[in-house]
Amino acid sequence: MADIELQTPRFKTLYDTKVRPALVEEFGYKNVMEVPKLTKIVINMGVGEATQDRKRVEQAAAEMALIAGQKPIICRAKKSIAQFKLREGMAIGCR
Repeated sequence: MADIELQTPRFKTLYDTKVRPALVEEFGYKNVMEVPKLTKIVINMGVGEATQDRKRVEQAAAEMALIAGQKPIICRAKKSIAQFKLREGMAIGCR
């Protein structure tokens, strides 16, 4: 079996090397456990024009995939809202 190289995400290494020491210095933390740590980062995108054009959500998902490096999940409407011309199950954004 080939050796698997574990890679840490770029943002986590940046946080550990630059942001954490800056937080310790700024707030004067005496214990390393006092420093806030990152557990999850979530990116959401609502697409208002999605009710008229379905391709807008696909374009937004492609752009978000470039930003995050992961395939986004398409969010669908839970309820129908007549004033927004929105029907239940229509794609309205991604996360």
